[in-house]
Amino acid sequence: MGVIEHFERYLGPIQEGWAVDADGEEMPFQIVRFDQGSDDKTVSFATLGLGRYPLRSTTTARTFRHELLLLAPNKLARGPLPSLLQPIGQACIQDGRALLRGDVLGPRGPLLAGSQMEAFYVAMPAYFPDEFATCEGPDGPVVISWLVPIAAPEAHYVARHGWEAFEDRLVEQDPDLTDFGRHPMKL
Repeated sequence: MGVIEHFERYLGPIQEGWAVDADGEEMPFQIVRFDQGSDDKTVSFATLGLGRYPLRSTTTARTFRHELLLLAPNKLARGPLPSLLQPIGQACIQDGRALLRGDVLGPRGPLLAGSQMEAFYVAMPAYFPDEFATCEGPDGPVVISWLVPIAAPEAHYVARHGWEAFEDRLVEQDPDLTDFGRHPMKL
């Protein structure tokens, strides 16, 4: 089963896709939207084609391939989320660097207008069955990396205490990790 079939098995058919950036330039991968997310109140956005690029792990120096996943409330199905995924995927290719579990991208100010979420935390796609976390691409296994929106204090907590401690707080407090409008956790 290829990457498209893998995504569609869990997220339903692709509903929309973007192959060019805001300037009309062709991107090296696509961004696609699925009407299904982790439940009936969410939608999914994912990169498609990023997995063609072997990316280097900064901790082990080995290479692997991944696609990026973003989950959001249904009301953001027509929002600016593709424009958040595109530069992250392009930076991965440009730097030749894989995003690893526990990495934090940001904080760089609100991800969306009015949101307290200012960064992304790279996680395993925990809202899905374990089988969703990897699939077979044309060039070998592809890891699905979930970009979780987090607030600046949460990003600083990861930097100070590590990703394992942060994930312990996530389990304890169980915030809705698809909600860009949620309040930061108490840390």
